[in-house]
Amino acid sequence: MYSTPRHDPTNDPSATLNADVWSAAVELYRNRYSFIAVGPRTEEDWLPDVAAIMRREVADPRGWRGDDPEVGEPELAEDPAFPFCTPPVDGEGAVEWRSRLLEIPRSSVVRLLVMLATNEMNVTRQHSFAEHRAEMERHAAAILSRFPEGSKLFTNTRHGGENPDFYERVSGCWPMSQYAWDFGLLAVSDDEVGLFWSFDAS
Repeated sequence: MYSTPRHDPTNDPSATLNADVWSAAVELYRNRYSFIAVGPRTEEDWLPDVAAIMRREVADPRGWRGDDPEVGEPELAEDPAFPFCTPPVDGEGAVEWRSRLLEIPRSSVVRLLVMLATNEMNVTRQHSFAEHRAEMERHAAAILSRFPEGSKLFTNTRHGGENPDFYERVSGCWPMSQYAWDFGLLAVSDDEVGLFWSFDAS
């Protein structure tokens, strides 16, 4: 429905990422059940770093804001990773967990981040999307810019192909949480690991 020519909003030389720009970008998810967090990458194998972010054990290396809808909720007292199912960090379990992730090209990430911010995680059903598209893409591009060229970018959606278009309806996923439906971006740079995840708790 929204298959306009691709452009890369990250190619804006005037865009400088700082705490204020980042905070405004995170605000994109204010109306979604979404978890937004960045933690340090401490070793070559980044899977333990992912688990540490899910368990709320690490803070943003730059001191910038995140978004955690479970803060103050009783579920965290029983399970500090809620609603995530933390990955096994070694053995067959780790291999199986990684197999649920699809590495995607950088050119697809802005649209993925925008899709994660829509009401039903479905751009085709987002009210007034055309009016808000440019602003949403600008915020998504700011998030992506934190992870430079060469970063590894993964999603758990089943939206396949070499260049998946997340403005088309996404019909499946490999859940990473206690819910049947969740979509997200896992971004891994040399220094940081980011989780940008939206859940459907219905």
